[in-house]
Amino acid sequence: MSTTTSPPKKRLSNLDIVALCDGFPNSATHPSLYSERTSKLGYLVHGSHRLGYLLPSVCDALRNAAVSGPYWEINGKLFSIKGETEAERTANLKYTVDKWREIGLFKVLKGWRNELYPAYIPGRKGGEKVFDVERAACALFGLISYGVHLTAYVEDEQGLRIWVPRRSKTKSTYGGMLDNTVAGGISSGMGVMETVVKESMEEASIPEEVARQAKPVGCVSYFYVRSEKAGGEAGLFQPEVEYIYDLKLDASVIPQPLDGEVEEFYLWDVEKVKEELALGNFKPNCGVVLIDFFIRHGIITPDDEPNYIEICSRLHRRLEFPTR
Repeated sequence: MSTTTSPPKKRLSNLDIVALCDGFPNSATHPSLYSERTSKLGYLVHGSHRLGYLLPSVCDALRNAAVSGPYWEINGKLFSIKGETEAERTANLKYTVDKWREIGLFKVLKGWRNELYPAYIPGRKGGEKVFDVERAACALFGLISYGVHLTAYVEDEQGLRIWVPRRSKTKSTYGGMLDNTVAGGISSGMGVMETVVKESMEEASIPEEVARQAKPVGCVSYFYVRSEKAGGEAGLFQPEVEYIYDLKLDASVIPQPLDGEVEEFYLWDVEKVKEELALGNFKPNCGVVLIDFFIRHGIITPDDEPNYIEICSRLHRRLEFPTR
């Protein structure tokens, strides 16, 4: 009796892992590819600021007032939401997105979260909020989203080990894949540490007094082009900024699933984490965060990584749009 076996997975290099997440051409390093890619896109704008790229399918929907409402100013490839105030723009955008969801225009809206994300332009005191929009719709407009990622680890006589969760197989996005210890998006009105504390308890049962010991160690930024595993249409745009935290734990704190988004936690040494990364078993942006962790902890060095400079640059990409 003959048997068949699945072909082995292609092993990913550290640069491959970063490229999975940072997949949109960079205007500085690949100007021809960037020009070719953006020539087919529309732009979401506010005043003189570009806020995001729009696929042709989204542009077509916005030009159709029957499905998007009378709330859009359109000038060729430039699209802006009407409204004199943040509240008016938020309400007008809500009408459009609610209508799209009602008629089932875009699959990504099946992942509706009832959670608002902000969009910003530069302001005198940092980012000035332009409007809020349903989280599930952000990728339709190519808006930058913000989140937190916390890596909890143990360092003892057995060496450095990392707490790694496996996402629930029932999740609509990246079901069954590996994740960072704690991760979550920053909703409109939420602070960064406030989000760390909230997600630490909800995802890993880490109490507030422990979560607040996490050290802020920078951020990573990248321009993700979504795959079908992200939920909804492939090819949607998801530029992101993730605030990064490290949390060194002792044996008395063991992360445990709480809200059903995680199946279980593993305490893995560095070599095991590297192996799972190389096999592509981590959610894409979690791979980026772990590469950043390895660089900061001297696990990946310029002497053993030939693409060190490119990796470091792409972990901290200067995004094309204003940030908060």
